[in-house]
Amino acid sequence: MLRVVLVVAAILASGCAGPRSDEAVYVDPSGPARPTAPAADRPAPSTPTTAATTTAEPRSLTLVFTGDLLLHNRVNRLAAQHASSDKDRDYDFRPLLEPVRHLIEGADSAICHLEVSLSADDTRLEPYPTFRSPGQIADDARDLGYDSCSVASNHVLDHGPAGVADTLAVLDRAGIRSTGAARSAEEAAEQIWIDAGPFRVAHLSYSYGFNGFSIPADMPWLTNVIDEEQILLDATRARAGGADFVVLSLHWGDQYRVEPNRQQREIGPRLLSSPDVDLIIGHHAHVVQPIDESDGEWLVHGLGNLVANAPQPDRRDELLVQVTIVEQPDGSLDSSLRAVPLHVDRETLTVHPSNPEARPPDIGPVLAAELDRSWARVRAVLERGSAWEHLTVG
Repeated sequence: MLRVVLVVAAILASGCAGPRSDEAVYVDPSGPARPTAPAADRPAPSTPTTAATTTAEPRSLTLVFTGDLLLHNRVNRLAAQHASSDKDRDYDFRPLLEPVRHLIEGADSAICHLEVSLSADDTRLEPYPTFRSPGQIADDARDLGYDSCSVASNHVLDHGPAGVADTLAVLDRAGIRSTGAARSAEEAAEQIWIDAGPFRVAHLSYSYGFNGFSIPADMPWLTNVIDEEQILLDATRARAGGADFVVLSLHWGDQYRVEPNRQQREIGPRLLSSPDVDLIIGHHAHVVQPIDESDGEWLVHGLGNLVANAPQPDRRDELLVQVTIVEQPDGSLDSSLRAVPLHVDRETLTVHPSNPEARPPDIGPVLAAELDRSWARVRAVLERGSAWEHLTVG
């Protein structure tokens, strides 16, 4: 188990899914990844030094995680409006996230959560309940600073194996690594590693279910369902394969309910108590849920959305979490977590920090009042979690 030092970190988070068969082989992250991923963009991960080889400056790694990318029709329409003056694109999602770009770019590795299938050519788009969304979101995510995405969600099988293949092809093309869905058993094994140094970070992604769709019996690696025994087995394999830090992304919880449901309350603490699990990041509820802490490790039940269309104010509240891992003189790793409340402006669907000290001075009184209310709501939710007294918020 990792000790957690509660400090305020300064930067803000990519992902990879666990294999689902005993024959899976873990691949060194410094080796070949997906062909289109820009491997030269980041240093190759390496094994932490021992106490005998420590330096004056401890090695560290900062990961940032954000909420659901849920591309409702209104989100797509606004992105099309933003792109209307650019003849080379049909959509531009970047303006929706421009106020928080600095938080994403500041991370060593920034990790999004994709809750829709993507179209390879921005055609045959579909809204809820079976999403097929513009692939331009992947390119824009990369431009904003994201390195990878967890993709296991209740919508990952909306268009079957072909939809999974299209989605991963779009992410590949953009240079975004992924975890939680794969086109082969070999790819599922390769997905384990977040491609960032200096530590080996394993990222595993699972969903509570798939809206009535099932994983094909002959494709058990296609995506991952939440199964406690399987998750622990995958985490143990990741640790045995050289992981210094293991992250679980879990798509779970009851929609629009702040309180964790029974699955979250029972499975979450048991998973976190494993010596092979160091951090849990939750998605799906579409509202911010509490953060718990146990033995110096973090259980983030739900981040809310990142990009979505939601009329209700609390469904436009969200969190960005920053996790900083620091190597200690004895070679062990400590980590800190910072929660950054965000809010989506109802009029423009633009995401803003809600912290009064983090806003630009020219946002106007109406939006400022909206952000004030969001700031108070999110803090009230976080106060319900066992981590509140030790949590850095802002």
